[in-house]
Amino acid sequence: MALCCSLSNEVPEHPVVSPVSGSIFERRLIEKYIADNGVDPVNGKELTVDQLVEIKTPAVVKPKVPSATSIPAVLKSLQDEWDAVMLNSFTLRQQLQTARQELSHALYQHDAACRVIARLHKEVSTAREALATLKPQTGYAAVSTPAVAASAEAGGIAAQPIEAAGLTPEIIAQLQDKATVLTQERKRRGKTMPEGLATAEQIKTYKTLASHPALHSASMPGILTMDVHAADSSHILTGGNDRCATVFNKDTEQVVAVLKGHTKKVTKVLYHPEEEVAITASPDSTIRVWNITSSSQTAIIRAHDGPVTGLSLHATGEYVLSTSLDQSWAFSDIRVGRLLTKVPDTDGAPLTTAQFHPDGLIFGTGTQDSQIKIWDLKEQSNVANFPGHSGPISSLSFSENGYYLATAAEDSCVKLWDLRKLKNFKTIQLDEGYEVKDLCFDQSGTYLAIAGTDVRIYLCKQWETLKTFNDHTALAMGVRFGNHAQSLASVSMDRTLKIYGVE
Repeated sequence: MALCCSLSNEVPEHPVVSPVSGSIFERRLIEKYIADNGVDPVNGKELTVDQLVEIKTPAVVKPKVPSATSIPAVLKSLQDEWDAVMLNSFTLRQQLQTARQELSHALYQHDAACRVIARLHKEVSTAREALATLKPQTGYAAVSTPAVAASAEAGGIAAQPIEAAGLTPEIIAQLQDKATVLTQERKRRGKTMPEGLATAEQIKTYKTLASHPALHSASMPGILTMDVHAADSSHILTGGNDRCATVFNKDTEQVVAVLKGHTKKVTKVLYHPEEEVAITASPDSTIRVWNITSSSQTAIIRAHDGPVTGLSLHATGEYVLSTSLDQSWAFSDIRVGRLLTKVPDTDGAPLTTAQFHPDGLIFGTGTQDSQIKIWDLKEQSNVANFPGHSGPISSLSFSENGYYLATAAEDSCVKLWDLRKLKNFKTIQLDEGYEVKDLCFDQSGTYLAIAGTDVRIYLCKQWETLKTFNDHTALAMGVRFGNHAQSLASVSMDRTLKIYGVE
């Protein structure tokens, strides 16, 4: 029900009520009446302006004047609105054109800057390589044998000696002492769960936190391998089809170093757990050791005659195990770039992968004819075989507890082996056609990650699937856990590095 002014009989814009008569008035009319007469116009009783009570009402929309309801008036109103819209549209088009020009100019500047940076980076890399071939590597001269020292004098990088140096009693004693310490530490850690370890419930809530597609060249797409720094999981090392290895900091989202030197794709990489040192391998038959800080090579190990297919760093941080399609495995010193021993496979099969046991005295290798072999490093002999897969072995990983070995091949399954009983105690059968390219346990041995057709995390002992990621648009080639399984990283043929964790 609308209010009505007792004086004008119209809806008031600013209604007030008289406490004397209770009538409603338009404020400006009643104030003028009181100023002239001093009484209420309804009952004639004395009334002042201060006595008026204001009424709060919604704003009143007045109807258009009669002239605006005619057809010509409506047409004129529509024409005015059309003109206003056209003027506004013209202004927006001008602003859009200006923004496009500014964006085009900015993109041109960015492209030019990228080209200059790329050219300068290439020149710096070329200069470093030239310097490495001219300047003696004095840092290793003190510990080099005469043959290696002479090679370093000539070429700056320790070249491969003609014959293996052999495992000396001092090296064997070093390996044994390290294994004794690691065994004791593992038994002590095995009694309690590591502090800060991610729970199964947390892993179930993991999401994709970041995707980085620009670590390797787009002209030869594909990241083939990766490793994560054991102490600082923000540092990630990747190797790609572009013959380069890249060190990336996921926290700052910056490339720390680009390691160039291989003449073919980089298929295996290792990040030293205690130093800024990277080790890479390639089908060019070389193993290269890098100083990440200076992005320079410190050693080239030529231990094989064929493509290098597997790398594993010994727990001492001094030696590297490698396998090759030349049907042999090799044990080399990364400090001086020297082969210590090279042993052919007992069955003469090409080797596809390698992994040290956590204690470092035994290790496993995979072959193209589906065999998993366990070797004694000190005796350089094959001590156990695990048959059961079909197809070349693609990856293997020892659990931190020292008892379990996980293996994968081109048969769409993952097998778990008990090293104490030397038998297969669990087979995880995957979907038909599923390809497993890499697998790894976390540092506590609580979780197992698989990379291939997708990326999966399993809870060990129960072997329950905790999480599956399908973010990659091509095969996932590598996967690694961060510290305490608080994060997970994977790389793929789609040229991306993806980081998973809790938001």
